[in-house]
This record gives sequence, structure tokens and C-alpha cells, in this order.
Amino acid sequence: MHSIAMVAKELVAASTEPLILTLLSKGESYGYALIQKVKELSEERIEWTDGMLYPVLHRMERRGWIGSRWGTAENGRKRKYYSITKEGKKMLKEKREEWAAVSGVLKLLWKEQYV
Repeated sequence: MHSIAMVAKELVAASTEPLILTLLSKGESYGYALIQKVKELSEERIEWTDGMLYPVLHRMERRGWIGSRWGTAENGRKRKYYSITKEGKKMLKEKREEWAAVSGVLKLLWKEQYV
């Protein structure tokens, strides 16, 4: 049986902001839901923790890329919901261009190779 490799922590760290901005561009969300969505989309190859995610969310909020509001979940618990801002949408565009450039170079380099 073949096991699926986890994504290296450096790549996880580099991709966190673009992933958050992309997810929030689809609608507001809260931290635990973001963690679960990335885990699902990556087929469990990317695992975020609370200790990693919340400092990134707070930094992005300070930069004006995302906003937040307190709300009440269906179970009655307080929950902080995050949403992308106009500045965040601009940053998402920049980050998409950066990742597309890196991806394009790798595709060219790996085109003839069977990795």
C-alpha cells in the first residue's frame, strides 16, 4: 500500500496566506473550518494547527487583508468569522501571479522528466 507524503513545513508556511485568501474569497469562515477545508482539499497532506493558523490570521488582519466579526454558532458558542477585504483581494491577485510563475517554471523544468 502506498502512503501519501505530507507537504513539507516550509511549503505549508509559504502557501498559508494564499490559501486563506482564496478560501475567504469564496465567503467568510472561521478558523476551525479553514483548518478542516485545507485538510480535506489536500487529502490530508496539509495539516494546519490552531497554533500555526491564528497568528497568520491576526497578521493578515493587521495588514488589512482580512476583517473579522464575532458571531454565535448554532451551538451557541462565540466564534470569530473572517472575511477578505478589498486590500486582501488585491493581495490575492498578487499571490496568484507569484504562484503561477513558480508553477510555470516547475512545469517547464519537469516537462521531460518523469518525477
